[in-house]
Amino acid sequence: MIPLDWYLTLGFFLFAIGVAGVLVRRNIIMVLLSIELILNSANITFVAYSNYHQSINGQMMVFFIMTMAAAEVALGLALVIALFRTRSTLNVDQINLMKW
Repeated sequence: MIPLDWYLTLGFFLFAIGVAGVLVRRNIIMVLLSIELILNSANITFVAYSNYHQSINGQMMVFFIMTMAAAEVALGLALVIALFRTRSTLNVDQINLMKW
């Protein structure tokens, strides 16, 4: 059986890669993919703790996070399409909707 520490280490590294992707990338689609990576790292952590404590609560939380991630993808891609149609770019630095 794989120890709990390995799962937590995997979750930490996926979370760190996701945060780095959000902070470094300038393309909106890559930022959305990095957010998905962060959510998946949380899922791995919840399932690992759920298995370690022999409880189903963590697995139930994973279903909630998966539902939230699906809604985030649908809403995010709709916003990306709308922004691309109006601004003709997906670069985060070039999209300033609050400027006049």
